[in-house]
Amino acid sequence: MEYKVTVATGTSEYSGTNNYIFVTLVGEKGESERTMLDNPGLDFCRGAVDDYIVRCAADLGRLILVRLEKKKYWVEDNWFCNYVKVSVPGEISSHTFPCYRWLVGDGVMVELREGTAKKLSEDSLPQEIAHRKAELQERQKTYRWLTWAPGIPKCIDCKTEADLPQDVRFDNEKRSDFVRSLHIALLELSLKKLAIKFGKSWDDLDDFKRIFWKLRSPLAEYTMEHWREDGFFGYQLLNGSNPRMIKRCRALPSNFPVSGDMVQSSLIPTTTLKEELKKGNIFLVDHAIVDGIPANVIRDQKQHIAAPLCLLYEHPEKGLIPIAIQLEQKPDKDTPIFLPSDPPLAWLLAKIWVRHAEFQVFQVLSHLLRTHLVVEVICVATLRHLPAVHPIYKLLTPHLRFTLEINIRGRTQLISPDGIFKRVVSTGGEGLLILAQREYEVLTYRSLQPKLDFLDRGVTKLRGYFYRNHAMMLWDVIQNFVSGIVSLYYKSDREVEKDAELQAWIKDVAMEGFVDVPHFGLASELKSKDELITLLNVVIFTSTAQHAATNNGQFDWCAWVPNTPCTMRQPPPRDKDAVTMGLIMDTLPDISQSCVQMAITWHLGRAQPDAIPMGQYVEQYFTEPAALKVIDTFRKELQVLEEHIMAQNEGLELQYLYLCPSRIENSITI
Repeated sequence: MEYKVTVATGTSEYSGTNNYIFVTLVGEKGESERTMLDNPGLDFCRGAVDDYIVRCAADLGRLILVRLEKKKYWVEDNWFCNYVKVSVPGEISSHTFPCYRWLVGDGVMVELREGTAKKLSEDSLPQEIAHRKAELQERQKTYRWLTWAPGIPKCIDCKTEADLPQDVRFDNEKRSDFVRSLHIALLELSLKKLAIKFGKSWDDLDDFKRIFWKLRSPLAEYTMEHWREDGFFGYQLLNGSNPRMIKRCRALPSNFPVSGDMVQSSLIPTTTLKEELKKGNIFLVDHAIVDGIPANVIRDQKQHIAAPLCLLYEHPEKGLIPIAIQLEQKPDKDTPIFLPSDPPLAWLLAKIWVRHAEFQVFQVLSHLLRTHLVVEVICVATLRHLPAVHPIYKLLTPHLRFTLEINIRGRTQLISPDGIFKRVVSTGGEGLLILAQREYEVLTYRSLQPKLDFLDRGVTKLRGYFYRNHAMMLWDVIQNFVSGIVSLYYKSDREVEKDAELQAWIKDVAMEGFVDVPHFGLASELKSKDELITLLNVVIFTSTAQHAATNNGQFDWCAWVPNTPCTMRQPPPRDKDAVTMGLIMDTLPDISQSCVQMAITWHLGRAQPDAIPMGQYVEQYFTEPAALKVIDTFRKELQVLEEHIMAQNEGLELQYLYLCPSRIENSITI
């Protein structure tokens, strides 16, 4: 018997190898001889697809495994294998064995299952069952849980990204670009001799334009021109980097004593505040979660934090506009309520304080905690409990790509005790952890489901809420896709209940990953297909659309520093009439802090050069025609949605494009 074996090497930098590669075919009736594949040093180049013949004395029967081994030829040289295909004599189609793994080290060996997705109950041969068990045992030794800090979800047990297995590391191009891009941004500002001006205030608001040089975007420039406008302020609460805070207000909070007379001039003449509350046209953004957070100390200077409440009105002509702002949670004679009718600089500074709170909440809570760290729990549990042949592993893996490394980098470089947040952000240091713990005290699984979240916040009818509209459409498209895949492999609720690997996975998610999140509300077992579909929908939506909504606009909304300042250097004003331009400049970030804010938001928010767009599965874990058809339908629905979103935006002065599928990355990689 002669089997044709095709071996595909990865296409990223350094994927190829000059080492010896051996293959053994394992079938129901026996194994082939261990066969050395030809031409060490010549084959297995980056991107190569090489064909070989493996001879056997007899028919191996149904193929179960392909065993690959790598031995040092001259020097140790890692190898990334995409897949192996085997053509069996007498059969029309070949069998694909997905790999998408690194072989690292001399004498390393991997065994690959044929690409057909199978649950544990569908494996009958002892070799198949033993392979699943051995794979998970090895993974559970490699991927372990760690409590990074009390009161927040668990994470991967690695001190630095260098401790991660090569299979979940950035590829070389991604790693080089990640390091280089931040250096480029900081170097550009250093060359202008601005980043070294610690503690020095800008002289005037126009001086912030001095850091707009090569680092710019059309939306960042639009923000620079329009950031003072009340309508633009309201727009950002709907479609900026933190579009999840606004809620319908049916009754004013007891700690926000706004009277009808105060805001009457902001309403249309024929109505009252009481009437508009009843109609559902009044909205609230409440940053109570940052109340009492200890402020950072930067270069011996204490920074300042406020916990503002902002009342907004959906004006029939002007759109959503702010009508009252209180900068502290406890009203008293020294806590004024700022109004649009106040002196212009006082009203402007009040809005800046709201935007400052927005920076803290969107960076730490909406972005880092509610996307990155939530998905990390899923990632670790998936690696620990779902073998590569499992259909749910195949579904989720492309949406978990690079997430472990970017999260470790975030913990060590961004939010660590000596990270970037500690150097320039008012909640950096101790405050950041307290803020995170507060968020997880109230985080719910329900709030990660956009349809329920919009319903609970009472914003299903709010006009101009493009984030909501596009998120709802994406949720439906993802649900169609997930439902299609799940229905291929689970014909009934009972099959979900009886899948031991799947149940071990959800138990690990709920009882390990989210064990310190008291009100999360995710059950530790799955009892139906619908429950499984909803959870997978949450995971894919969070790792794609929700991350894009909170990450991709960072530079657009934060590059013009006065619009969304990372820190405030003076306390909130107590006297409206005492607000001067000098006070505003002394309150806003200093020159050095402004430079770092601009650089880091560009670095994190820019389009990634190696990004894989949503729905593009370059690593083909599924091989069955039925699954590939579902994926193809998913791509077509995303393309239709893309065209619909682009048509909606045509002619708009301020376009909302963050949730265009082509601009959404398939996983959290930044």
